[in-house]
Amino acid sequence: MFNTREITETIKMIRDEHLDIRTITMGISLLDCADADADRACQKIYDKVTTYAKNLVATGEEISRRYGIPIINKRISVTPIALVAGASDTEDYLKFALALDKAAKETGVNFIGGYSALVQKGFSKGDELLVNSIPEVLSKTDFVCSSVGVATTKAGINMDAVRRMGETVKETARLTAEQGAMGCAKFVVFANPVEDNPFMAGAFHGVGEGDCVINVGVSGPGVVKCALEQVKGADFGTVSETIKKTAFKITRMGQLVAQEASRMLNVPYGIVDLSLAPTPAVGDSVAYILEEMGLEKCGTHGTTAALALLNDAVKKGGVMASSYVGGLSGAFIPVSEDAGMISSAECGALSLDKLEAMTCVCSVGLDMIAVPEDTSAETISAIIADEMAIGVINQKTTAVRIIPSGKVGDHVEFGGLLGNAPVMPVHPYSSEEFIHRGGRIPAPIHSLKN
Repeated sequence: MFNTREITETIKMIRDEHLDIRTITMGISLLDCADADADRACQKIYDKVTTYAKNLVATGEEISRRYGIPIINKRISVTPIALVAGASDTEDYLKFALALDKAAKETGVNFIGGYSALVQKGFSKGDELLVNSIPEVLSKTDFVCSSVGVATTKAGINMDAVRRMGETVKETARLTAEQGAMGCAKFVVFANPVEDNPFMAGAFHGVGEGDCVINVGVSGPGVVKCALEQVKGADFGTVSETIKKTAFKITRMGQLVAQEASRMLNVPYGIVDLSLAPTPAVGDSVAYILEEMGLEKCGTHGTTAALALLNDAVKKGGVMASSYVGGLSGAFIPVSEDAGMISSAECGALSLDKLEAMTCVCSVGLDMIAVPEDTSAETISAIIADEMAIGVINQKTTAVRIIPSGKVGDHVEFGGLLGNAPVMPVHPYSSEEFIHRGGRIPAPIHSLKN
């Protein structure tokens, strides 16, 4: 139940502090769409997605009108397509992507995720075909998002896959160069990917999930910053308590939306992902939260400690608000989507190395980062390998979404929530020999917990 004061607070958060529901994501299992006949499989996929999600957008808009809560995106995630297409008689996986894209357009959603493969220990034939097709798919579809899991704490890091991911990023950038390498913004490489992530571009519907489920991703960096403005100069215990209480309120709103969407669509409610997802709007920034704690500029010394506090307090507040918290749940630091991060990168306070350090203590990883277009595939693979190692050793989800475009000092424009990314420098020294060793980096000793 909500009292009058809580309702007034929520109205203020929505009106003045950029509070919104970032996404309602419907997860749909496509396992029953597998078919030896590829054309028949694609038709099954289109029919199932458009049937299950036909009212998703209208439902989101109705909830938004009824409660006055902005719901920015309505999205779909599906079973990793490599698992479904692997049963078919074709090597042309583009047709599966086109079926997904057509279904996304028919239902009116913003994105559809799940053009994905999980290859942490090796490639099946379906995995090979899907990975080979990613650059073409991302250049020929509008709404399809792709991800590949190349590492887990239990399996280690598939370095053959990591090498191929660098090549995939480079080829995708080449094929979408006229759009600022936009295809790379729809492609994520994961360590320890989760099965119920509602956020793009990495969402897919895991094999452990039911036939259909509703997952909700909340937002609210601006709300947290405004709350911290009320405790200026207070000690870190007070800062943590303030963030926890604010995260509780944000998550309760997310749970309300998830339950309403579940009821209206007659689909089970899955999880609320309580990640603080920033936008390019001034004031809606994770970097500004860190600066409100006392840092002159995000990226300076102390940034990692501040981010660790933020991430931990967000999780503690969120889990008290809902019994079904999942997805990634923490603080996102996508450079292009965060006005404060953009500013810090432009003035040199925030480097690629510092961002990597920050990913040790927050959600996901190196996200929406532009690097020079002449960066080699091996260097991109090495950046991915470093981030995968952080995830594997720390038993957390990490990811890389990197865009080779332009030269240092340029800005790559994506528009909308994707914002614009300042092109950041990379190290000039080669990692080629390291990447071409191949094989698999073994799982760490702490993976043996049985």
